[in-house]
Amino acid sequence: MKLSNQLLIIVGFIGIVSSCARKGRPQGGPKDETAPIMVIAKPPHETTNFEEKTIKIYFDEYIVLKDLNKQLVISPPLKNPPLITPQGTPSKFISIKLLDTLKPNTTYTFNFGSAVQDNNENNKLENFKYVFSTGNYIDSLTTQGTVADAISPKLKKNISVLLYEIDSTYTDSIVYKQKPSYVANTADSLNYKFTNLKQGKYYVVGLDETSTDYIFNPKTDKIGFIIDTINLPKDSIIKKPLTVFKEEQKFNFKRGKEAVKGRIEFGFEGKQTDFNVKLLSKVPDTFKAFTQLQQDKDTLNYWHTPIEADSLLFEVKNNAFLDTVTVFLRKEKIDSLAVNSNVSNVLHLNDTLFLTTNTPITKIDTTKFSLVDKDTVSVTHQIKQKSINKIAVLFEAKPKNRYTLDVLPKAITDLFEVANDSLNYKFGTKDTEDYGSITLTVDKKVESPVIIELLIKDKVVKTSYIKNSQIVTFDLLEPKEYTIRAIIDANGNNQWDTGNFLNKTQPEKIIYFDKQPQVRANWSINENFIIE
Repeated sequence: MKLSNQLLIIVGFIGIVSSCARKGRPQGGPKDETAPIMVIAKPPHETTNFEEKTIKIYFDEYIVLKDLNKQLVISPPLKNPPLITPQGTPSKFISIKLLDTLKPNTTYTFNFGSAVQDNNENNKLENFKYVFSTGNYIDSLTTQGTVADAISPKLKKNISVLLYEIDSTYTDSIVYKQKPSYVANTADSLNYKFTNLKQGKYYVVGLDETSTDYIFNPKTDKIGFIIDTINLPKDSIIKKPLTVFKEEQKFNFKRGKEAVKGRIEFGFEGKQTDFNVKLLSKVPDTFKAFTQLQQDKDTLNYWHTPIEADSLLFEVKNNAFLDTVTVFLRKEKIDSLAVNSNVSNVLHLNDTLFLTTNTPITKIDTTKFSLVDKDTVSVTHQIKQKSINKIAVLFEAKPKNRYTLDVLPKAITDLFEVANDSLNYKFGTKDTEDYGSITLTVDKKVESPVIIELLIKDKVVKTSYIKNSQIVTFDLLEPKEYTIRAIIDANGNNQWDTGNFLNKTQPEKIIYFDKQPQVRANWSINENFIIE
């Protein structure tokens, strides 16, 4: 046989073997679009007087389990999760090994969601359940409802919905300590449904958890609740949405520490209403100090002039909280003065130019500030200190203009007697025709005042506070897509307030406008917003 013929036979044989070994449907064959089918379960589905420790569920084809930890919901919850195999490899069966002692006369539901998929095409067996009872009958009652988020119109997936049976052992604190009687999950939708429930009274709670343990952790979890208990079989549909919210945490002082020389950070968690610190140590008459809350993190900054001391003693106070703390002084380097502007290239016509510093300002020489327009004509302006580290440059900005702000050396001096070097800021304004506007005719049908907020993504850019139906206009808007929402200010404090589970208070209602207006340059949008 010639060498060329031998090579052809070898290549052909390799091709046949490769084709046989290739996973999947034959080339050109119909695509498998059928989900796996359960063939048999041992013990059978809906077995009563269940006493087994192992369950095996067989299917008509090879299956794989995808996202089992997220998809599987066992109700009532088990203290120790069962051992489920195989995971990560194809199999024609699922084996469930129970590691818990089961409750008597209880119907258990293993809802696999869409975790069961065929091995070839990943066709999902949706809402696959295995049910059994340790009693002599299967509970068959159901209830269902919807979940919402108190702030965002878009709810995160996989919200746990819990049912607590109202009996002699029930207290409100049970959500912090014990797993519920039944649990369901919203999975990929805003809806939840409980099946195989027994008759009785229940309390409904929703949890947006960081770890799925069905125990409420106020520091990390969102919670929602239905104020009234439900009665089964009467309340098969829960009409009120279950609105989850983040509780405001109680004040908790963490510690005081020296961040850099001359600046001490007092950290805390939760709600601060009148948090302040008082120096108890004896200091020289020349000693100066400034305090300021840092909004982006729960910290009170305490700046002070350098002092020859190993430590300082403070009284820390917030409402009923009172304590003393010693802060050791060991840092050697002082923060160098940095000055930043809130404007990079464009100053919007309804904004103010601010200069901020990283240290407290103790002296401003206004004669060393110079503002000119595009024609180098001096612009009338005022320099005002707005806070311990914020300066406002006030002037009448004209449309379609260019400006230059020069700040000479030693115009700004901080607590540590450090002054600025030369500063130069160039920026411009747009023409009024470059902006658009939104006019809302607000029909207010609620008694409480309403806060109308205009947002870009999740950032509030404009607000209006109204007590009656009226026209609200937001002008000089950048051409962008906006979100509009109304906060029902039930307590009239001009801000949104969250809820509290133990106090049984729901968060203040937020209503989102059903459109997201796309503002265009030199264009006005008119809309009607009914608030009820």
